[in-house]
Amino acid sequence: MELGMIGLGKMGGNMARRLARGGHQVLVYDHLADEAHRLSEEEPGITAAGSMADFGSRLSSPRTVWIMVPEGEATEQTVEGLVVKLEAGDTIIDGGNSFYKDTMRRAQEARQMRLHYIDVGTSGGVWGLDEGYSLMVGGAQEAVERIRPILQTLAPAQDRGWGHVGPSGAGHFVKMVHNGIEYGMMQAYAEGFEILKTKKEFTLDLHEIAQIWRHGSVVRSWLLDLLAQAFSEDQELGNIKGWVSDSGEGRWTVKEAMDLDVPAPVISLALLMRFVSRQDDSFAAKLLATMRNQFGGHEVKGIEERKAKCGEAVELISC
Repeated sequence: MELGMIGLGKMGGNMARRLARGGHQVLVYDHLADEAHRLSEEEPGITAAGSMADFGSRLSSPRTVWIMVPEGEATEQTVEGLVVKLEAGDTIIDGGNSFYKDTMRRAQEARQMRLHYIDVGTSGGVWGLDEGYSLMVGGAQEAVERIRPILQTLAPAQDRGWGHVGPSGAGHFVKMVHNGIEYGMMQAYAEGFEILKTKKEFTLDLHEIAQIWRHGSVVRSWLLDLLAQAFSEDQELGNIKGWVSDSGEGRWTVKEAMDLDVPAPVISLALLMRFVSRQDDSFAAKLLATMRNQFGGHEVKGIEERKAKCGEAVELISC
């Protein structure tokens, strides 16, 4: 098939490569023009567009344009700029992490302009180029069927790793929950390996344990594979600061669970632990220490004592 790809970041660029290598003709555009031109020079089957207007003139009808830009305002502006360049029967695919209710609204607006709007929750990260992407597709059946060759090329195999999960918004909703589950899994691994590391008397080899668990264990997963790789390079993770961001989908999942009266304590706490990771010196922790001291006479460590214990050159968060 012939399609356009807008947004050539960590995933968009590799998706364009995988599509081109699968025999598709891909017209690419990025706000960083050099990125689009570099990609077109590296990959046969990829052509750089000078602007979004090119998608209206250089793609054959019915046109298909896949956008891979950050959720929120970036997606809003991209869609607004794109719809006026397209014609009835053309298709816009949003493969980013958009909030599903925004997707439902955009799909309704696109229908009024006689455009197809498909949402594809996309998972696979930087490994997707070689391994394929997990694709959760929302939209009208007819529109999804027309882009089937694209989905089959991006997926790990033609018959697995992708599926049409429901109407407009369903793809992004499923991806939102997918990421919420991911939060919980990551937190469980993090806590478990910290317990292992802290049991000093056994001198446990975290890389060896991860390798054991990867084969036959009920906790084996791709996340564990990635941990094993990280431990093979440095079990202390000395070059990494324990500051964890969130893309927003964990927050949306927790809010949706609350709206639906569904208890989701693991995902909720995993999200909150990411917030904790960003506090160099938690005021709440100070309050906890103060209350324990007040009611039970428990020891309170002062700033100078912590510095003496950890060393002046060491950040307190690592103490």
